Amino acid sequence: MAEHTASGAGGAGIDLSQFYQVFFEEAGENLANMEQMLLGLDLTQADDEQLNAIFRCAHSVKGGAATFGFSDVAELTHQMETLLDRLRRHELQPHASMVDVLLAAGDALKSQLARHQGAGGEPVDTTQLIADIVRLAQGEAPAGSDAAPAAPPKAAPSTPDAAKSVDGKAAATKAAAKPALRQLELTVGPLPDPTVADNLLELFKEIAELGTMEPLDAGQDADGMRRFKISTRSSDSDLLDLFTFHVPRESLKLGPLTKGYGFHKNAPGAPNEEPAKDAGYGFFDDAPGAPGSTSPAPAASAETKPADKPAAAQAPQIEIAAKPAAAGAARAADKPGANLESTTLRVSIEKVDQLINLVGELVITQAMLAQTGSALDGAQHQSLVAGLADLQRNTRDLQEAVMSIRMIPMSVVFNRYPRMLRDLAGKLGKKVELVMQGEATELDKGLVEKITDPLTHLVRNSCDHGIELPHERIARGKTAHGTITLAASHQGGSILIEVRDDGRGLSRDKLLKKARERGIDAPDTLTDAEVWALIFAPGFSTADVVTDVSGRGVGMDVVKRNITALNGTVEIDSAEGYGMSVKVRLPLTLAIMDGMSVGVGAECYILPLASVVESFQVEPGAIKTVAGASRVVQVREEYMPVIDLESIFHVPREAGAGGNGIMVIVEAEGGRVAMLVDELLGQQQVVVKNLETNYRKVNNVSGATIMGDGRVALILDVGALVRQSRH
Repeated sequence: MAEHTASGAGGAGIDLSQFYQVFFEEAGENLANMEQMLLGLDLTQADDEQLNAIFRCAHSVKGGAATFGFSDVAELTHQMETLLDRLRRHELQPHASMVDVLLAAGDALKSQLARHQGAGGEPVDTTQLIADIVRLAQGEAPAGSDAAPAAPPKAAPSTPDAAKSVDGKAAATKAAAKPALRQLELTVGPLPDPTVADNLLELFKEIAELGTMEPLDAGQDADGMRRFKISTRSSDSDLLDLFTFHVPRESLKLGPLTKGYGFHKNAPGAPNEEPAKDAGYGFFDDAPGAPGSTSPAPAASAETKPADKPAAAQAPQIEIAAKPAAAGAARAADKPGANLESTTLRVSIEKVDQLINLVGELVITQAMLAQTGSALDGAQHQSLVAGLADLQRNTRDLQEAVMSIRMIPMSVVFNRYPRMLRDLAGKLGKKVELVMQGEATELDKGLVEKITDPLTHLVRNSCDHGIELPHERIARGKTAHGTITLAASHQGGSILIEVRDDGRGLSRDKLLKKARERGIDAPDTLTDAEVWALIFAPGFSTADVVTDVSGRGVGMDVVKRNITALNGTVEIDSAEGYGMSVKVRLPLTLAIMDGMSVGVGAECYILPLASVVESFQVEPGAIKTVAGASRVVQVREEYMPVIDLESIFHVPREAGAGGNGIMVIVEAEGGRVAMLVDELLGQQQVVVKNLETNYRKVNNVSGATIMGDGRVALILDVGALVRQSRH
């Protein structure tokens, strides 16, 4: 990674590496926004503001990359800027090849940034990519493409004079490619610390290719302002990109070099002279009236291009086009005085986890105090009991507020699928439309990271196995475009994520045939739900041909295993010829859960409340023994396996102590079992502690918690107990 350190005269310097993380985060957000906007671009009637927003994303990444010396990133984004600039000026007509190349460039930029961030790997070769972008920017098709030219070919000049005119324009364009040297005045302030402005001066000296910068005042002025003279060939927006990494945008003002005010030797020093009006520079380079421009501003006409709208008219649309969290320095420069970063605060996930752990300990301490306070006489200790009640309420509110910090919208997961489906559908020759619902539904960050891979596999399966080829769909009376729906919603204390398609669906006969070929017991009496569940068997695949997309039978069993590990469930529903639906149900968080505490002997166990169906007293003779040692109990019209927690966990019992008298029905992975317990202790929220991290892996146990009396209670893995009962 390139290191740039500017040293001041007194040995004091400014280390640019301290700003790397901010740049990498903002660049990642800008690239993600750019990809989403490219995927949603209407090629037949491109929206001007959308093209401008895509351009700003590339421009912001380029500005930061140039500041930190990441030349490979700056070079690629510069070529992207050229193409995007011609698109937004309507000099070119967008087409699919441009979107493909720009998406590929975005992928290359992500790899380059990851490498600079320390991920390692070989440098990314972008030679061919840059050549393709240059060809597209010139109105040609990229190498190896059958796409039509981006712009209609112009007729060749029919006369020598016309040819000379064209050559003259080309020469003028080439000469204009190098911007003219301009002199500007930068006003910084008011600043509480004058050394910040001196650091800007040292920074500019370090990046010599930008030009020169010298102070116009001898030191900090009475009004807390500092003024500098800048000689540069760079655009105003590039300069502001550089400075806003170090000084808030509202503290900067860039304008023409003014006379007077005692800043220039032998100047007239005319304080009463009318100061030059701020022309609002930094929006459009080479705009009429901008520094270095010689042409007067033209009168407004019906032929004015949308890209030449006044900045004030564009500012409200900028807010719509991009999220405030992804606001980069360049976009901040588009709206003077707006501090888009003030609404968000970047905090490392380690600090959030530490905060959640501390709140968890507070919940445990509060439970201990509540248990102790329950033994007190309410009349004698009225104020103490009231204080404990307030503490319980405030602890609950604090816990919910802290947990909400880790909650992030499902759009973070969903937004990666439009690009993936576009590439996959193109490879398979299919037409697929993605519909996303409930993107604002929030889920714990830890769960979001773990659910991404299973959902990716489900979406790929829907596209590969579910959606038919266009001619097959038309022959079946369907539209040529298949639809894959991603939906997320809250249901009680859990979240439901559904992947649904309108493809060919699952074939019951085909699944049964494949299962029998693999030696799986699959009688015709199986219900539809049991037949659909066969696809979760390891190595099971219905693909006729093994491709680089799927067909090896690796995936669905991993999907179920990963979701089960998150205390989640998977349900499949299908209708042959009409489509398939996979529903994934997950708890909202893994850190704190609602549980039911049960007692067995002197031990206390926690059952996830979401798994508990009902409980009842055991009637004498209700438990039947079958097949030697297995026991079942009849609940209404259904027989359920009986699990004795006393024998599974070898709970010691004192002589003469009463036996099991209560059964709790729990459900997981589509099956139900009846657990024998001594008593129901109550329902409460428990803080989940990882037993494997703090002790070791224990069978049939998913975690542990600390009860109000200080005892450790094990949280049972209901899914593992259900699987054990089946065997």
